[in-house]
Amino acid sequence: MNYEQLVYAHLATVLPAFVIGTWLLANHKGTPLHRSLGRIYLVLMVITALSTLAMPAHVGPQWLGHFGFIHLFSLMTLYFAPSAYFAARRHDVRKHRGSMIGLYVGGILIAGAFAFMPGRLLHRWLFG
Repeated sequence: MNYEQLVYAHLATVLPAFVIGTWLLANHKGTPLHRSLGRIYLVLMVITALSTLAMPAHVGPQWLGHFGFIHLFSLMTLYFAPSAYFAARRHDVRKHRGSMIGLYVGGILIAGAFAFMPGRLLHRWLFG
């Protein structure tokens, strides 16, 4: 898969994850719909994180000629997604809530903000 295809695959997973994650945070918890959408959200976030690990860093320092600071959010996502899932399975609401908020804030909001910084592809697409 070339870089542009990876970007489109990433957007195809992160955009619905953003919508679903926002809905999940804003609506009633514990319902069958919440659980179903939560599973979809977690799968989308894992796929999103894996797709970003395949994309080389273009801004800032690189490690191993490929990874940059933004990839730390991918690793964080790969930690918080299973953590949130298994906490929910154990009915550990506190850990589940913390993992899901960390996943949303770090994996979508903060990483998304970095994705729009000058020098990044999304910045060029939106702002020329």
